Amino acid sequence: MSLNPENGSKDGPELGRAGQERLESAIAPPQLGSDFIVDPTVLTSFPIPGTEIVVAFNYGMSLWGRTAKLVCRLPTGERVNYFLKVTALGEVGKAMTVGEFESLKEMHATSPIFVPKPFAWGRYSVTEPETHFLLAEFRNVGEQPPDPIKFTARLAELHRISRSPTGKFGFHTTTCHAFLTQITDCWEESWSMLFQRQLLHMVTLDQERNGQWEEFKAVCDLTLEKVVPRLLEPLQSEGRSIKPCLIHGDLWDENTATDMDTGEPFVFDAGSMYAHNEYEIGNWRAPRHRLSNKSYIRNYKRNFPVSEPEEEWDARNLLYSLRYDLATFIHYPGSNLRQRYGIERFGPKHLS
Repeated sequence: MSLNPENGSKDGPELGRAGQERLESAIAPPQLGSDFIVDPTVLTSFPIPGTEIVVAFNYGMSLWGRTAKLVCRLPTGERVNYFLKVTALGEVGKAMTVGEFESLKEMHATSPIFVPKPFAWGRYSVTEPETHFLLAEFRNVGEQPPDPIKFTARLAELHRISRSPTGKFGFHTTTCHAFLTQITDCWEESWSMLFQRQLLHMVTLDQERNGQWEEFKAVCDLTLEKVVPRLLEPLQSEGRSIKPCLIHGDLWDENTATDMDTGEPFVFDAGSMYAHNEYEIGNWRAPRHRLSNKSYIRNYKRNFPVSEPEEEWDARNLLYSLRYDLATFIHYPGSNLRQRYGIERFGPKHLS
């Protein structure tokens, strides 16, 4: 998802970037737009009672909803800004909103500089369409993605200092990757087992959304049955272990930014869980993301050492990228990305 998707494609920002071609151009910062009508329910959700909205503007864009900047006046007369996201997708929108709220809440508690504070979520008073909102701290979006050195240091810190409340992999509620629910509302000792469930869920959704493609299904079945245990079980065997790390869950260029006021990197639009930290980096493999620039991965590894077996890092990264690419196929049915490189990238020569 994005505050400011680049225009020019019916397929959305990720696929409008020529699929796998690397991008060099800068992302334009989100702009203030026309007046934004705020539902009365939001007025009762501010963290300080008696807060009044002075003016509300459309701010940037969201692929699955609307976003706004609220300029408010506190009872003391001080002015403060809030960020509002509104999603009119019924129960799906509720799952997205609750999942993002809980993700930001957990992440902000761990790394408040890196993650805006969420204040509330709720349902609009209108009944049709069923609409939900998220109210959070406002930060001015600057450079996207941020400087690789600062950004990867903050990300690695989040992964390193976070602590799973159960010591296991999973999360305390369901979170979403855009409008797709994830298998997160569970706790697993085995990371291999949880990732296998995640991947199977996405394979199933892809087949439902895009139809059966026998060759690709064969590759996915092979991956689930053979590749996942072969690559992930060694992480927790023969004396090796990995820590469940709190991850953002959907880190791509436009879910990251530099705060224009502080110069600090920050992230938003999360779908979190406690996972293997390297899973977070799987989304950076696709050249359609600027985060695929080697400087981001290189600097991340400097801040968080590669898991053992170290020589299998790239194979794990390819495996993790499949989970994110499947979500892209599902988000934009009818695009050519699935056919263009599904077999080419994940065929037997890569999975042997």
